[in-house]
Parts: sequence; C-alpha cells; structure tokens
Amino acid sequence: MERRDEELGWIRRSREGDLAAFEELIRRYQQMIHALTFRMTGSMSDAEDLAQEVFIQAFRKLNGFRGDSQFFTWLYRIGINTCLNWRKSQLRRARMHEEWANQPRAGAEPNTDLAARVQEALLALPPKQRAAVILTTYEGLNHAEAARALGCSETTVSWRVYTARKLLKKWLQPDLRSQ
Repeated sequence: MERRDEELGWIRRSREGDLAAFEELIRRYQQMIHALTFRMTGSMSDAEDLAQEVFIQAFRKLNGFRGDSQFFTWLYRIGINTCLNWRKSQLRRARMHEEWANQPRAGAEPNTDLAARVQEALLALPPKQRAAVILTTYEGLNHAEAARALGCSETTVSWRVYTARKLLKKWLQPDLRSQ
C-alpha cells in the first residue's frame, strides 16, 4: 500500500505543476512503456518516439486520472491507443504512397504542374484552414480526430475545411478546366 500512496503523491504533485514528481513517474514506468511501444511497432526508433508521446499525453491528461484503476493500467491504455493511432496513420501513409506510385505516368508534366499549383494554393490558405485540410484530406483523419489534434471543436474543423475547399476550388478552377 505504501508504494501506491507514494505514487498517488507523485500524481498529486504532478497535477500541481511539480515536474520533478512527473519525472519520477516517468522513471518508474519508462521501461514498461518503451517495451510496450517496441512490441507494438517492432522498431526501436518508432518505439522511442511513441514512448515519449505516451508520456506527453499522460501529462496533458493527468487531471483525467481518477484513481479508479492503477496508474500503470491507465498509462498502458494511453500507450495502446497511441500505438494503434500510429499504426492507422502508418497504414494511411502507405496506402497514399502506393496510390501515388501507381498513378499513370503518361502526361506527367501537366499533373506535376497541377500538383505544384495545388501545393502553392494550400500554402496560400490561412494556417488553421491549411491544417484542417491536411489532416482530413491528406492524413485521412475524421473531423473528430482532427478536432482533437487541432484543439478545437468538430464544427470548427468542418467550417475550416468547407471554407478552405471553397477557396481552393476558386483558385484552382482554371487549372482544373485545362486538365
């Protein structure tokens, strides 16, 4: 029981902004989380990145830890979710790269020009709209996931995507007609 009380003390102090207390929690669970992320990814470098992400998320969500379960099970849940989200992202990226690789190469120059114009138009968007479009269109996140990533509501993401698409359509209309 003494170990649990000590751990609850670190959690309480961490919530109050004591970074040294959170470092104790990291030290205690770092190997466990790293082993989990390595087993989930099979890659040492990805495992290190994901383990770091798990602790960042844990710190951000620390006020959400109610103490109904052991801290390590709560941390494991964050770790598993982080790894599963990473895996989905990897699959989306691989699928996108495969689709791009399988596109016909005939007439590549006009497509290259169009791709450059699309990229140029994306960069011309206001940053928040650009981020919403990239997350939903290129990264394949749904609006709820994008909202969590951007720290705003789903409605805000929907509005940003809608507005950005209107602008992109307006800016790219001449290029699309010539295709």
